Amino acid sequence: MKKKLRIKKNDEFQLAFKKGESFANRQFVVYVLEKPDQDYFRIGLSVSKKIGNAVVRVQVKRYVRQSFLELKENIQTGKDYVVIARKPAADMGFSEVKSSLTHVLKRSDSLTFQSKKR
Repeated sequence: MKKKLRIKKNDEFQLAFKKGESFANRQFVVYVLEKPDQDYFRIGLSVSKKIGNAVVRVQVKRYVRQSFLELKENIQTGKDYVVIARKPAADMGFSEVKSSLTHVLKRSDSLTFQSKKR
C-alpha cells in the first residue's frame, strides 16, 4: 500500500480507538473513523503476538492489505480503518480473510456496493 494510505503513528491509532466506531466478527475488529476532509481512505493494522509467530502475523497482514487493495474501488473514502486481527484469522487462507473483511465492512456500511462472489 502507498504510504499515504497507511496509519503508522500511535496517536492516529488511539484517535481511531477513542472516536471511531467499531464493528466486529469472530476474525476481525474494524474501527472506522470519519475523516471528511480526506479524499482517500487509510488503513492501520494490528496483529498481536497472541495470533502466532512473526511468519503468521506477517501473512495475516499481507492478506488484509491485499483484501483492501482488491476492494479499494468499493470502499468509501474519507475514513480511517484500523483492523485488529483475532486468533481465528491465523488459520485462514486469503479468500477467507477477504470474505471476513468484506462481511465486517458491510456491517459498517463502508462498502459502496456489494462485491461480486467468485
